[in-house]
Amino acid sequence: MTAPRIVALDFLRGAAVLGILVANLPGFALPVAAYFSPAAWGGQTPTDIAAWAITYVLVEGKMRGLFATLFGASMLLVIDRADACGRNGAALHLRRMATLFAIGCAHLYCVWSGDILSLYALVGCVALLFSAAPLRLLLFAATTCLLLALANGLAIAGLGSVVERVFGRSTPADLTREIAALRGGWQSNVAWRWHEEAGPFTAFLANGPETLAYMLFGMAGLRSGFLTGAWPRCRYALIAASTLLTTLPVFALVAAHTIARDFDAHTIVVASFVAAPLLRPVTVAGYAALLLLVAREGRLAAAGRVALSNYLGCSIALTALFYGWGAGQFARWDRASLYLLLPPFWVAMLVWPRWWLARFTQGPAEWLWRCAVRGKWITLRRSFCERDAK
Repeated sequence: MTAPRIVALDFLRGAAVLGILVANLPGFALPVAAYFSPAAWGGQTPTDIAAWAITYVLVEGKMRGLFATLFGASMLLVIDRADACGRNGAALHLRRMATLFAIGCAHLYCVWSGDILSLYALVGCVALLFSAAPLRLLLFAATTCLLLALANGLAIAGLGSVVERVFGRSTPADLTREIAALRGGWQSNVAWRWHEEAGPFTAFLANGPETLAYMLFGMAGLRSGFLTGAWPRCRYALIAASTLLTTLPVFALVAAHTIARDFDAHTIVVASFVAAPLLRPVTVAGYAALLLLVAREGRLAAAGRVALSNYLGCSIALTALFYGWGAGQFARWDRASLYLLLPPFWVAMLVWPRWWLARFTQGPAEWLWRCAVRGKWITLRRSFCERDAK
């Protein structure tokens, strides 16, 4: 018998996957350096700079952090439920991470270089070591990981020419090569990602500590009842107000300083990798508390139930729009115009899950993942009785 779903987790996951799309749009449409800097590509009009600033203050790293937090909570839930049924929860988790790593690598090399699934799979294996840890140890370990992430940021800031190439104004030759590769056919896209983009193990070294911190916070949030909506509403309201009113103004000041420095590469690194790691988890907690005040069954929760399908579906649709194997629009849009894509994509991400889940037990990508983990074909279509109940 399938265990009951926790609506609060689905609702949060749905909000996170919609928010991740906001952060990812420049990564699909613009050269890699432009993800962090309008000065690299994508226009420097007031509208473009405002789009960057709003995204930096409200979204960058926060939605990814919330998604990783929920990943940690979900992995612990799967392990605990498996153990409670007499199965080996740790073995099940490792099979899930192995298959997720394969899915992530296929996504990374065949579709889009901004994949997070392979990173989550690697970090998830480390997080397993803490699956039986008490609440205080989880919080201590997560804080330690944040300090390691800060050290990583300081190390990145000291890389000199690498900082300028990745976070600053790339040379015309580098930009020409990247644009030509991604406007080319699918084979040239794959070759570019294979030779030029960071692989999953490099991402693990660079982003693993911060990602592990979020997963551990997620495990603590599940254990404490925070992420399941079990706390009093007044406490969620207090957490949301105190955290967001404290951290978002700081992010706004950092954004203003970055603009005033004309998007100097070292300033960008400090903004995203030194100043942010210790602040972002506080903002993530605030967003989670705010969302839990309004969490309910509905379209957003349904979107969260098929978050993997939504995430991969966005990658396929947006690379079809921007890369050469599709419409070839890469590096042709300014930054501000990209956000015109949000309304139709959000509508699609919210509309199809309700229709799909009324007929099928889970999202298509979730189903494929589950089949791979179990090593057998699992029925996807709901029975007529189940559909009538819906």
